[in-house]
Amino acid sequence: MTVVSPESPIVQPEPAPQPEPAPAAAEAPHPRNVITEWTITIILLLFGTTTLVQAFVIPTGSMEDNLLIGDHLLVDKLAYAPAGPISRHLLPYTPVRRGDIVVFRYPADVRQTFVKRVIGIPGDRIRIADKQVYLNGRPLDEPYKFHKTPYYDSYRDNFPSAPNTRVDRRAWEMLERHTSNGEVVVPPGHYFVLGDNRDSSLDSRYWGFVPRENIIGKPLLVYWSYDAPTHRLVSPGLSLEHLKDLATNFFAKTRWRRTFLLIRGHDFRM
Repeated sequence: MTVVSPESPIVQPEPAPQPEPAPAAAEAPHPRNVITEWTITIILLLFGTTTLVQAFVIPTGSMEDNLLIGDHLLVDKLAYAPAGPISRHLLPYTPVRRGDIVVFRYPADVRQTFVKRVIGIPGDRIRIADKQVYLNGRPLDEPYKFHKTPYYDSYRDNFPSAPNTRVDRRAWEMLERHTSNGEVVVPPGHYFVLGDNRDSSLDSRYWGFVPRENIIGKPLLVYWSYDAPTHRLVSPGLSLEHLKDLATNFFAKTRWRRTFLLIRGHDFRM
């Protein structure tokens, strides 16, 4: 699983919409889009507070090899905020889209913060067969995902099906109330998310949908990446062990090539 530890603390029957068509292959990012992303990032860095942008660290590997253990992120908390009458013309508000990487409060324990990729939006139909995701009946092209185990798991890789491991009650509710014809149907106001490291991710398969109100924002960039073990990154504060490691290995264990790396979702073209 990927738990995103905040570096500054976070205080603790309608008809389903019709599914949209499955996405086609993504196009390469346009240069103007890259310039826009950097402009927004710089503005937030210059003028942002914890109400606009917040720092988080990745302590586990469920988003590898796109986000690594020890990546320190800046997260845009305004991206999905409700747009006001004036601010909608000034700020880049967007709806949550398929392919977005999102930071959210873990539904099973809102004190924890996770990061995953959005696969299904309200009304979408999702199934997995032999590790291949099908969205609204069509195979989904996922160039960002990684499979690191050679074997197939009867639940993880063929979903929805009978769980062969312990799952959260929200996953049972999803399987019992939101499946039809062998597919999970995403209900209104919720999202289905998966980790990019698909074989080693605690995600919607195991604890259900993400409510819209749980979504905090989207990662902007990696401002620092440091090769440190999970137990040091999830512990509150800086341990003496971690401080000694930083003092000794800061230059050697900093992943300099990842500094200021922009984080982009996968743009599903409809």
